[in-house]
Formats: sequence, structure tokens, C-alpha cells
Amino acid sequence: MSNSTTSSTITANPSKTSGAQAHDYSPRHLGAMLLLALIWGLSIPITKLGLQDLPPLTLTALRFAFAVPLMLLFTLGRQTLPWRALPKVAALGLLGIGIGQVAQTFGVAGTSASVGTIVSATIPLFIVVFAAIRLGQHVSRIQTLGLLTAFAGIALVALGDMDAAATSVTTVWGVGWMLLSSVAIAFYYVWSVELTNEHGTATVAAWSTTFGFLALLPWAGWEWTQAPAQFTAMGIGAAAYLGVFVTVAGLYMWLGLLRVVPARVAAAVQYLQPIFGIAAAAALLGDRLGPAFVVGSVLVLAGLGITLSRR
Repeated sequence: MSNSTTSSTITANPSKTSGAQAHDYSPRHLGAMLLLALIWGLSIPITKLGLQDLPPLTLTALRFAFAVPLMLLFTLGRQTLPWRALPKVAALGLLGIGIGQVAQTFGVAGTSASVGTIVSATIPLFIVVFAAIRLGQHVSRIQTLGLLTAFAGIALVALGDMDAAATSVTTVWGVGWMLLSSVAIAFYYVWSVELTNEHGTATVAAWSTTFGFLALLPWAGWEWTQAPAQFTAMGIGAAAYLGVFVTVAGLYMWLGLLRVVPARVAAAVQYLQPIFGIAAAAALLGDRLGPAFVVGSVLVLAGLGITLSRR
């Protein structure tokens, strides 16, 4: 289970993901981290392009139609999932895809790509909150300051004085969907900690994604009766990119990097995701941003850095 924010969400729990505290990494690993930041950073603008031809639920379902077979393939020869774990893993998939990914797609439809990119960067902040509640992890004063700084940035991004073009595609409900997505995906990763420790990351990711995808199919079918989908090359290509590169390749690249690169280094490089996303939004979609967006983006990224500066 992965999306444009997966790197941030996994990084927010470094003690769980940096099993090998290795420091012997090469420029090739740095190049891989930069490539991953680019792949994930492009996800929101690519989603925006896909939504030009496909309605939200259809695009999300098609994305996971590409991802699920590949993820299941990676489980071959790995730890199997016991029957007793199925209810929790199924519920995890419903949360991550049925709420998190669907809400994100609706949010992208209701925001400019640049605004969506910045709001989606808040997932690590919600992970800090949920980790404190569910896992008993301490939240320091400086982390609280980081959270407040980031949320101030979100308010500026959502309600600031963007130009008329950006304002025409960014709505309050769109930002609300994006925030709901961030909350759901953050809780997905915090909840999945205990399951992946017991049953393996690849196994839990593959089966939770499968259950979420199956639950989504009837809703996508209903959507076709309301708004017939146009399966154009751009729509299918966007879904393939999101499914194959963002969801599958991105997840396994990330897990592989964390075996050789300290989590704090990987996290720092992944802060470039919003930068790549905003640049792509400007190049592909013509987003033009006002001063409030710039200031708000700086506050979000600063809050993210402050919040994750300590374990």
C-alpha cells in the first residue's frame, strides 16, 4: 500500500523502518532516493491529469488493478497470512484505500495540483499524533511547535490569496478531502506497524491492498452508471503510473533503500517531493501561485522538518 506520501509516512516511524543502521551508502543510493522523490512527487499532478478523462473512483480502481497483481506476485515464497489475521488486514485495506486513497482522489479533483501536493505532505505530522496516541510515543514541545507551524501553513495554502486560476479549481471541500486522506493514510501506517511486524511488510501490504481494491470495485461500477468513463490513453497511462511506479515500485524501492541508508537521510531527501510536485504542476498544468501559497508552503515544509527532526 503506497502512494505519493508513502515515503513520508514510513519515515515518520524511523525506529520501525531503519532496521539496518548502515552508513555505507554510495552516490548510487543517493540517486535512487532522488528518483524516488521524483516518482512520488509527480503523483498528485499525474492524478490531476488522469481525472481529466476518468472519474475519481474509476481512476482509483484502475490504479489498483495495475498494482494488486504485482504486489501479490511479490508475496510468492514469503510468509503467508493466517486466517485469524484476515479481518484486521481487510479493515486495514478498507481504511487505506476505501477512505485514504479515494479521499485523496476526490481531494485532487477539488484542488489545484500544487495545493493538493502541499496538503498531502502533512501525512507525517498526523503520524506523529497517532503514534503518540496508539503507540505511546512521546511528542516533544518542539514537535508540537512543528505541528502548529505546519497547520498554519495549510490554512494559508487553502485560504490564501492565490491567483484567480488557482482559486477556481481549489475549494474548501477539496482541501477537506485531502486532509481526510492524510488522516486516514497516517492512521493506516500507524495501525499497520503491529501487523507488519507479525506477518511481514510485503504480505500485509499486498493483502490489505487487495481487500481495499475488491471493496472499491462495486462503487466504481456504480460510478460508471452515473458518469460513463472515457478510457483514453492519458487516463490509462495515469492509472498505470500510479499503480506500477508510485504504489509498487516506489514501495519496494523505499524498503530496499532503508536497508542501506539511515532513515534520517532518506527522510531529508524525500522532503523534495513537494518541490517536484509543485514544479510538475506548474509545467504540466500551468499552476501559478500567489505569495500566500509560497509562504504557506514554506511553513508546511518547516513544520515537517521540525516535527521529524527528533525521533
